Amino acid sequence: MSQSYYSDAEDSLPDTDNSGLRKRKIWDPETESIASEIKDLLDDDVNSLVEEDCVGCPLPSTPEDENVLDSEMSDVLKAAVLGTATLLPKFSGDELDITTLAQNAASQAEHVVRKMIAVGWSVCHFHHLPDWLQDNDFLQRGHRPPLPSFRACFKSIFRIHTETGNIWTHMLGCVAFIGIAIYFLMRPTLEIELQEKIVFGSFFAGAIICLGFSFMFHTVNCHSQFVGKLFSKLDYCGIALLIMGSFVPWLYYGFYCHFKPKVIYLSVVCALGITSIMVSLWDKFSESGWRPFRAAVFMTFGLSGIVPAIHFGVVEGWFTHVSQKSLGWLILMGVLYIVGAMLYALRVPERWFPGKFDIWFHSHQIFHVFVLGGALVHYHGISEMAMHRVTIGQCEITNQLVY
Repeated sequence: MSQSYYSDAEDSLPDTDNSGLRKRKIWDPETESIASEIKDLLDDDVNSLVEEDCVGCPLPSTPEDENVLDSEMSDVLKAAVLGTATLLPKFSGDELDITTLAQNAASQAEHVVRKMIAVGWSVCHFHHLPDWLQDNDFLQRGHRPPLPSFRACFKSIFRIHTETGNIWTHMLGCVAFIGIAIYFLMRPTLEIELQEKIVFGSFFAGAIICLGFSFMFHTVNCHSQFVGKLFSKLDYCGIALLIMGSFVPWLYYGFYCHFKPKVIYLSVVCALGITSIMVSLWDKFSESGWRPFRAAVFMTFGLSGIVPAIHFGVVEGWFTHVSQKSLGWLILMGVLYIVGAMLYALRVPERWFPGKFDIWFHSHQIFHVFVLGGALVHYHGISEMAMHRVTIGQCEITNQLVY
């Protein structure tokens, strides 16, 4: 016989009857022909996924009509999704609800992340951080991982990591200046006039905003790239406001009897401050590679005070007013700010000893301490200038016209 009536081919495996015994399937030439044609069509369909005259160049996989999906593939996808994700909703019909699936997947991902954070996290190496958290490669260990929860970020205040010193120095400094400001501004008007309170208030506002924004930035900068970028801009704006606020009292008292120079210098300071704030809002300004440029911007802003300081010394006399009006305290304040900014820009001492100052005494912490010390020194200096101004009495009219 050329062909057996029964076929033992692999593609015609016998079924079982009710008794569980195997039984043969009758071979049908017509069915065999149809199966062969289907196989040829499938082979042609696979070959069509490759462009002509191009080896391994797949055509776009998205059909022209996105609503037309192969029913068999849809069933396979649903079976896979529903079989592996028991928490996903059950689907009905032939098409997948992609929107619901995406929302549910995002919800489950957030749930998993929050649960991991609740369980606890550990510090990591610099090279394990995402690109947006990599700032100083000389600090090798002790970094916080991304913590996409504000609660976790604030709880990290009480953990030991590279930002611990940065957080606490300016957090305590902010609280201290809030207390000093309340004490000063709440004193009776008989002791301190309203005008004096406004002048000192500008300095207090700048210091509190600067230290507060700095504390917030170093607390939440590991939350996400967007949050870190936002608070870094606020941090740099706070530095500009501190410099502006620091200029106001000493220009006010230094040129107390010289109206025109006082107005000119205050106007220039405000213009430079606004310019610094605008530059601070530039996205690239907060990138790690722009650290020297950031330091240069704020150092230039601060050093602009040399011009009115020289004017003040020439008009009032250097020796007398360095001793009596405490100009020396203001010079010390400037030195602290400049040295701190230079250490920050050069990343010293961790540049010389990589991995040795990961947690304590690295350049950013030293910079924070110098900024806080400079602000306290400045407060003492302008307080001395205010007391001296009270003791010398009213201004002479001739001085107001000449200078």
